[in-house]
Amino acid sequence: MKRAELSKKLIKQVARTNVEFELLQEGDNVLVGLSGGKDSLTLIHALKHIQRVAPYDFRFKAVTISYGMGENYEFLQRHCEEYGIEYEVYETNIFDIAQEKIRQNSSYCSFFSRMRRGALYTYALEHGFNKVALGHHLDDAIESFFMNMFYNGTMRSMPPIYKTKKGLYVIRPLIEIRESQTAGFVKRNGFLAIGDEACPAMRFDIKEPYVRENMKEFVKDLESRFKDVVKYIRASFRHIHDDTFFDKSRLKV
Repeated sequence: MKRAELSKKLIKQVARTNVEFELLQEGDNVLVGLSGGKDSLTLIHALKHIQRVAPYDFRFKAVTISYGMGENYEFLQRHCEEYGIEYEVYETNIFDIAQEKIRQNSSYCSFFSRMRRGALYTYALEHGFNKVALGHHLDDAIESFFMNMFYNGTMRSMPPIYKTKKGLYVIRPLIEIRESQTAGFVKRNGFLAIGDEACPAMRFDIKEPYVRENMKEFVKDLESRFKDVVKYIRASFRHIHDDTFFDKSRLKV
């Protein structure tokens, strides 16, 4: 059975996050969202590595959400078979629903993201999974932090683990690695990765998701001017002095 090549740095970072936040434990049944992009491909192989070396047993299964628009995921099926990863395509009618609700020149990337996440949670609950693993990385967390600040007026990011209202735990094992590391992993192993062109929103007359692109450029510009800015942002996510802001409920008076 094949094994993917993971860098020592990536393994160390994922292992540290897993241990610190207790993402994976004995007897866990984990559903992994596999889009076929570089991040989710990195995630399934990182979990496969942990499964081999961890002193506890857990099961995970990769599932691709089909939007119901004739997608062909045979290459993902072959990939998972080659690497001994349990896999299934979950068929939905998300595309048909979108055609009924879509408005001309609307932004539907967030719509498809919510629908895909909802389908993943539904599958997990119906098939006895207690955790759902997503492939978000540090760049996603930083971009979301600034998006929430600049566009919503809130201080919010992406936690390594949280519990949904229906009792599922959502975990992000890659949350402390950089996007460049997932891109490097795919390139090093010669994997075919799906890009944004596979998003069903591209089939509609939509607005491009400029907000996240703006944040990507913003963070990129910060890094070009301040060498260690991402290191310090990551550190700030762990050192939160919430009694120093303008929220009366948090002030120590």
